[in-house]
Amino acid sequence: MATGLHTFLEGHPLIRRLWLFDKQRWKKAANMGRTMVELKALWHGLRGQGFDVSVDLSGLLRSGLLTWAGGARLRLGFADSDEGSTFFYNSKVVGGDAIHAIDRYLKLAALLGCDTSEVVYPFAPYDHEPAICRELPARYAVFAPSAGKAANRWPAARFGELAGRLNMPVVVIAGQSEKELAREVVTASGHKALSIAGGTNLKELVVVIEKAAFFVTNDTGPMHIAAAKEVPVFAIFGPANPVRTGPYGAIHTVIRRELDCSPCYRWKPCANWRCMEEITVDMVHQAIQDRFGTAV
Repeated sequence: MATGLHTFLEGHPLIRRLWLFDKQRWKKAANMGRTMVELKALWHGLRGQGFDVSVDLSGLLRSGLLTWAGGARLRLGFADSDEGSTFFYNSKVVGGDAIHAIDRYLKLAALLGCDTSEVVYPFAPYDHEPAICRELPARYAVFAPSAGKAANRWPAARFGELAGRLNMPVVVIAGQSEKELAREVVTASGHKALSIAGGTNLKELVVVIEKAAFFVTNDTGPMHIAAAKEVPVFAIFGPANPVRTGPYGAIHTVIRRELDCSPCYRWKPCANWRCMEEITVDMVHQAIQDRFGTAV
């Protein structure tokens, strides 16, 4: 897996070894020589493990190559994968594009004969009372104003206005490089919100999220942590498709505008970014009150 997120899985009892690579460095042409050396080492390392089964959940050319590189006799993937990755599989199942990603992955598990009747999330071990918890209110909501794609970001000022309306403290989370975004939320809240952007590692972030009363977010990774921890999620969706990547489970709420042009999966906002701009603070606040009452 790519470096960066690997710390989330470190120490997991179901994982014998994590094979890491620096995806961002590999993308740079200037690093081609070093990249080729690392690829060769990874290839030989995987081949030497004697794997029985390789499973490709991503369905990309890179992941297909790695699935094949493992040398397993059984190589599973989706028949409707992209970038020619299906060439590297010898057992396939149609994933479909009108179901949630988790349900799609479960099809591969079922192909292996696994019991898929119940979805569970076995997290790696983590400290349930890290130091960051001493800085947090006794009861709070978590806001996640960031997103991997700019087009998926509801304006930070609206997150802030929403935080200012709530009758409970709001903790704003974001990465180290997104501190300014978090500060914008805090300022727009009238400084009622508290930013801990860049102040946690991934396992500490799990604790911050699981202790929250609820979670307001764009389509972003921490949203799925909240869903896994059964923290009620209010997810704001525009160009992304909540059917595929929304919070998984019946206790969550997706707030979006039903438009003919959405989902479009754009990376950057278009000239007519109605799918996000027409989601008002009132709409999100009302969704929260519908769930928790006017006291929130």
